[in-house]
Amino acid sequence: QVLFVESGGGLVLPGGSLRLSCAVSGISLSKYRMGWYRQADGKQRELVAGIGRFGIKEYAEAVKGRFAISRDNGKNTVYLQMNSLKPEDTAVYYCNGAWGDLFNAWGQGTQVTVSS
Repeated sequence: QVLFVESGGGLVLPGGSLRLSCAVSGISLSKYRMGWYRQADGKQRELVAGIGRFGIKEYAEAVKGRFAISRDNGKNTVYLQMNSLKPEDTAVYYCNGAWGDLFNAWGQGTQVTVSS
């Protein structure tokens, strides 16, 4: 059974940076396309960044140029580097499979709050 454990969130000033980590267990990460999602209060969960099995990356328009997704298959971990954070990036961030590799299970997420 797959398990996602997200960490690295927190309170940050506008313009600041955070690096999120997602430790994945129960699967061999190298076999799956992975993504970071976020859900803000009152809004639907959305995919903000995805990375293919061989490293191809795609980003939502709202985060393009500011966020960077990466993966370490040896550590079964997915990362999201977030720079130039804006208040509208405030949300709970989750990782899961992407582009057809989505799993039913979700982790607890990690809260990111961007505020002065």
